[in-house]
Amino acid sequence: MADTCGQILLGSGLTVLSHPLMYIKVLIQVGHEPLPPTLGRNLFGRQVYQLPGMFAYAKHIIKVDGKIGLFKGLGPRLCAGTIGTVVHSKVAQVGRTASNSPEVPGGHKAVEGSLQHVVDETTKEMFARSCATIVTHPFHVITLRCMVQFIGRETKYSGVFDSIVTVYREEGILGFFAGLIPRLLGDILSLWICNLLAHLINTYAIDDSMSHTGEIRNCSQAVTGFFASMLTYPFVLVSNLMAVNNCGLAGGLPPYASAYPTWVDCWRHLSKEGNMSRGNSLFFRKLPVGKMYAIDQKRFF
Repeated sequence: MADTCGQILLGSGLTVLSHPLMYIKVLIQVGHEPLPPTLGRNLFGRQVYQLPGMFAYAKHIIKVDGKIGLFKGLGPRLCAGTIGTVVHSKVAQVGRTASNSPEVPGGHKAVEGSLQHVVDETTKEMFARSCATIVTHPFHVITLRCMVQFIGRETKYSGVFDSIVTVYREEGILGFFAGLIPRLLGDILSLWICNLLAHLINTYAIDDSMSHTGEIRNCSQAVTGFFASMLTYPFVLVSNLMAVNNCGLAGGLPPYASAYPTWVDCWRHLSKEGNMSRGNSLFFRKLPVGKMYAIDQKRFF
C-alpha cells in the first residue's frame, strides 16, 4: 500500500509538470495551428519554413488563457493517473500471486533472463496495463475534450462530474470508450516490441564480462522503449482523434476532422494525407509538403 501511495504521489507530480506538453501535443494532433509558419534554420543550418515549436505555442496559449490555461484537463488526467496506478498495482499483484502459487498446473518457473521468462512477465504486465487503460479511458476521453475546447472556445466540458454527465447524455456508455481500441493495440504492441528487443540486445549484444553491464542493460531498455513508442505513435494519434471526433466540439468536426465511422477509417485518411506522425515532434516542426496554411481557419489544408 505504501508503495502504491508513493507511486501515486510521484505520478501526480510528473503529470502536473508534463501536462502543458501533452496539451500542446494534443492541439497539434487535431491539426490546430494558430500561428503561421516562420522562416528558420534546420539542424544543418539551412533556411526552411518551420511551424512554431512548443515554446511559441505555449506563449500563444498563455496570451489567450493565461498561465492557468496550460493546465486545462488536468483534473480528469490526475483522476486517470491515480485510478490507473491502483488498478495496475492490484492486477499485477494478483498475477504475481497466481504465478507463485504451488497449485498452478504444470508449472515450473522459467529461468530469469530466458525468453520464456520475458514472455511470462510481459504477458502479466500486458494484462495489468490493459485493465488500467480500460478502467481509466473515460477520464482520458474527458481530458482530451477539455483540451480541444481551446480551438472553438467552448465550455462544454468544464469539470469531471459535469463532463461525465455530458458524455453519458449525448453518447451513452460507448462515448466513454471512444478511441479505446487503437489505444489498447498501441500499448500492447509497444510493450511487446520494447521487451522483446531489449531481451535480444541483452542476450546477444551485451556480454556479462563487460563492465557496467547493469547500466548498459537499463540503457538498452530505455532505447528500445523509445523506439517502440515511435513505431506505435500512429495508434496514439488515431486514438486521440477518435476520442474527440464528432463530439460536438469544433476540434472534432470539419474542417479539422471528418466524421470517421471507425478508427480504421481515421487511420486510412491520415495515411492518405501523410499525417501519421502529426504531433510526434514539438521542435523543428517541418512545413507539411503540398499543404497551404489557412489563416482564418488556423490549419493546413
